[in-house]
Amino acid sequence: MYGVSPFDLLERRDSRLNNLPEKAASSKTEILVSSPQEYIRKITTVRRCGLPEMSFSECCWAFIGSFVSIGAVAYLSFIQGIPILLASLGASACLIYGIPSAPLAQPRNAIAGHLLAAVIGVLVYQLAGCHWYTAGLSVGLAVAVMVGTRIVHPPAGATALIAVMTGQDWLFPLMPVGVGICMLVIIGIIVNNLAAKRQYPNYWW
Repeated sequence: MYGVSPFDLLERRDSRLNNLPEKAASSKTEILVSSPQEYIRKITTVRRCGLPEMSFSECCWAFIGSFVSIGAVAYLSFIQGIPILLASLGASACLIYGIPSAPLAQPRNAIAGHLLAAVIGVLVYQLAGCHWYTAGLSVGLAVAVMVGTRIVHPPAGATALIAVMTGQDWLFPLMPVGVGICMLVIIGIIVNNLAAKRQYPNYWW
């Protein structure tokens, strides 16, 4: 090889050798933390809460939306005898009216998340009954599928658990889950958009 000194060749060889471990490390997917020190460092974070402070008017809109939506669902359940009241809807109200701009509060996540979790919960119960391990399995599957499909809605984890613990059948995803969460979303669209500084939804899908 003309015009290249032996020192240049050695330099290139050393450079290639030095890069080998780095490439190998980058190609390997890490699943667990690399050391106990790294684990402790992650626990002892000094970061502060990233949520902005809410104004008094925002708190009032959150109250109005939550009160109206859950009140309407409870009215239909208690007075009209329509079984659409579900405990996990209270947590959904916190997201839809408390932080309506959050991705986890959008209709896509709220409706699809609850429906998917309800189906999983009923399926687990119908196949294996109500036990400690089916309770954990229903929530675990619901969370994993929501994460994988990008429709994460935290209250839906409780919906899957409720399906198993109360022994629900295949009507459960429709009523109370489907009707209940759709009512919350519709009222969320009406109430949140009355506020000058709010918009809901930010996206549909």
